[in-house]
Amino acid sequence: MDEEQAYKKRWFALAFLMVSLLIIALDNTVLNVALPSISRDLSASASELQWIVAAYVLVFAALLLTMGAIGDRFGRKKLLQAGLLVFGIGSVWAMLSTSTIMLIAARSFLGIGAAMIMPSTLSLLTATFRDPKERAQAIAIWAGSFALGMGFGPIISGGLLEHFEWPSVFVINIPVVVIGLIGGYFFIQESKDEMARKPDILGVVLSIAGLFALVYGIIEAGKGSWTNDDVLLSLGVGLFLLSIFGWWQLHAKNPMLPLRFFKNMSFTGANIALTLVMFSMFGTFFFMTQYFQTVLGYTPWETGIYMFPMSIVSFIFAINSARVAHRIGTKLTVSIGIFMAGCGLLFLSQVPEVDTDYWVLLIGLCVLPMGMGTAMSPATNSIMGSVPVNKAGVGSAMNDTTRQVGGALGIAVLGTILNGIYLNKIEGLKEQIPKLSEEALEGIKSSIQGAHIVAGNIPDLAVSQTIIDTADQAFVTGMTDAFFVAFIIMMVTAVLTFIILPKNVQPSKED
Repeated sequence: MDEEQAYKKRWFALAFLMVSLLIIALDNTVLNVALPSISRDLSASASELQWIVAAYVLVFAALLLTMGAIGDRFGRKKLLQAGLLVFGIGSVWAMLSTSTIMLIAARSFLGIGAAMIMPSTLSLLTATFRDPKERAQAIAIWAGSFALGMGFGPIISGGLLEHFEWPSVFVINIPVVVIGLIGGYFFIQESKDEMARKPDILGVVLSIAGLFALVYGIIEAGKGSWTNDDVLLSLGVGLFLLSIFGWWQLHAKNPMLPLRFFKNMSFTGANIALTLVMFSMFGTFFFMTQYFQTVLGYTPWETGIYMFPMSIVSFIFAINSARVAHRIGTKLTVSIGIFMAGCGLLFLSQVPEVDTDYWVLLIGLCVLPMGMGTAMSPATNSIMGSVPVNKAGVGSAMNDTTRQVGGALGIAVLGTILNGIYLNKIEGLKEQIPKLSEEALEGIKSSIQGAHIVAGNIPDLAVSQTIIDTADQAFVTGMTDAFFVAFIIMMVTAVLTFIILPKNVQPSKED
């Protein structure tokens, strides 16, 4: 396909890039709705549920920079197609899993495919749309489609879980993989860095090891305490290796991540903004799907329907954010978006109870994605517009790495807050129910789903209801306190973004 044909087919190419991205968006949310079912079927504890979610994020985040550099050198389309194949295989593996260990391993494999797909889609988009205004609109559609895909995930997952077991949620990946492969083959033009230098092998090793150790430490902190020896060791090793990686990138002849990009606040400021926005977004989805199903008693299908407005609102605001940024500038658009998201979190930190009506919750569930949709697309465009096109893979990988690290932090930090409060409140059951066995108490402590299972096996209805009421209130208290912490972080982020992000995107010089 020559340059002229590629230009004519650029919007078709965007459509299939969106299809490829859709598979990652779906996988991020179909699993959240299935968590209660997985917990019951595989007897998974709260920490195991976190690992089922986090294993994917851990591998995804650790490999993004490397995959971005590989795409730049050997071809972004090739990497995208290979990633789709890996994702298809991983989906079948997950579908056939019969234990939490097997499912965690499959999710890790899916993370490899995701790390190949996501930076490829954004770097191919950047290489395809050379006009800055047109590229900003394409990125807005890209970001909005990701949000919409995340919304369809719970609906599709919920519908499947109404009639089938939880493995069915991974089946939907297969047709998306096939469509992405066929459409991408015919409509997406290959793109790579024609001046690519020799691979930075040491940089690859240091970045993978450093990011793996850092994200692992963050996830482990979410399971227990930030002061645990293994957490401190992992975080220390991760930060040390990433420091060595940074030093090496300054001295290497062919650095995989040119650190000069960080001198450009369009790059650095937007990465900080995306990290902290995803911090709140991942935590919100992780908590709300469990709150709707286990506390409020909605079915998986109802949960998917009730979560869908978040994605519709985010999609609408994302696709219009490019026009807003064109009028008032990137700085204001991103800062206002983050402030709006913070307001949504403040609402969700004050209103939810064990019996709150959905239509009341909907206010917060709309304000939050209004802000996220407004902020994420201009921030992404700021990152991609600030790096040279020949380094689009690295720029895209950095954009995606900050998202995943922010998401892992959100689940770990906010999850730690929720779990700590939940366990503290549950301790009161010892006095309320003196005859409660240690085994039953451990089941209640393991997760909110575990508490409901224990309660369902107790014949005394009064005791059973006491357990449910205590566990539900403990979960809601922990969740709302976690949302308040996220609100504070969003407000600080909004101010920081307003201070350091340039009004409009500032391009970096070509190599």
